[in-house]
Amino acid sequence: MSNRDAADAASPEASGQPTGEDPPASGSVPDEAPTTEGPITTDGPPATEPDGPPATEPGDGSKPDDTHGSSTPSGSEADPGKLVVVCGLPGVGKTTVAKRIADHVDGEILRTDVIRKELFPDPTYADEETEAVYDTLIQRARERVVDGDAVVLDATFADERFRRDVRGMARDAADTFDLVKVECDETVVKRRIEQRDGISDADFDIHLRFKKLFDGIDSDHRVVDNSGGEAATFDQVDDVFD
Repeated sequence: MSNRDAADAASPEASGQPTGEDPPASGSVPDEAPTTEGPITTDGPPATEPDGPPATEPGDGSKPDDTHGSSTPSGSEADPGKLVVVCGLPGVGKTTVAKRIADHVDGEILRTDVIRKELFPDPTYADEETEAVYDTLIQRARERVVDGDAVVLDATFADERFRRDVRGMARDAADTFDLVKVECDETVVKRRIEQRDGISDADFDIHLRFKKLFDGIDSDHRVVDNSGGEAATFDQVDDVFD
């Protein structure tokens, strides 16, 4: 049994406690746990609600400043679009950051938690499901950037292989690529979880479990510290994407 499987086997989800929109289950670790996501000031309902948010969210804004050149993919008439990946542990505020970035790049937000529920109405959270979710996420992002649209991906991306896959796709299909890791002080994450309505400490356990499983990032990336207030977080995003 792998470390990921062992951690998953100890998940509080087995006892029926609410842990987030992608809770762990036997055989795997989830790619998301958004009920613990971000500061308590984040607008909108959790993605775990039955109706859920749309798989894409619009934004409006400007071009990011960290870019690499890429030619338009063969057969495409449009200039390729921007791609931004927002990754990080559950509960650190990825969705808050992703929405702000989407405003800047005029992009759509694609989220693994939404795609998982679309593909698997009764998910088992097996490794095969997670692979299918990330494959779909990356394929949909490719289709959009090839058409010239900007896309922001909101997902844990704890596994380096998925980050490698999306980076390779971006080299082939996107005009620009940014990897943004959202971080947050552990005590702040715990406090925010406790302050949310009806959220149990099990959600913080998921955060700690992912902390052990999250593969280090060796490639170029930006870091947004979401430990302070929302304004401070937005200032960091604005400094990068204005």
